Amino acid sequence: MSSKTFSLAAGIIFGLVALMHILRIAMGWEVTIGGWMAPMWISWLGVVVAGVLSFSGLRLARAG
Repeated sequence: MSSKTFSLAAGIIFGLVALMHILRIAMGWEVTIGGWMAPMWISWLGVVVAGVLSFSGLRLARAG
């Protein structure tokens, strides 16, 4: 797999992760892991981190 293909795939996957965090925030979905309820601020952080990684991956795929 070339680095361009990898960067494109990673950018798309991280974009989908960011989209899921945005949907969680908008729809008010609750996430419970082993009895622990994840606070909503984790999704805000997830949007930022996944969004930056998606942008970087797509930018590298375009440049590569």
